Amino acid sequence: MDGMSMWHLLIVVVLFVVFLIPIARILRRAGRSRLWCLLFFVPLGNLIGLWTFAYTRWPAVEERPEADVSPFH
Repeated sequence: MDGMSMWHLLIVVVLFVVFLIPIARILRRAGRSRLWCLLFFVPLGNLIGLWTFAYTRWPAVEERPEADVSPFH
């Protein structure tokens, strides 16, 4: 591998397992596309994605009329 050591590959794999898999599972449960987790690698894109995800309606919650969507319980 030209310019990429085994440590770089290990770091990428660890980041994938530690961050992307749980984020993808959360997005799937919320009714969003799992491709949103790719914003994790974009500087400032991850913050914009987080705020968009936090303040838009969740399709999975809208499908369940009995769900309490109040931020205060």
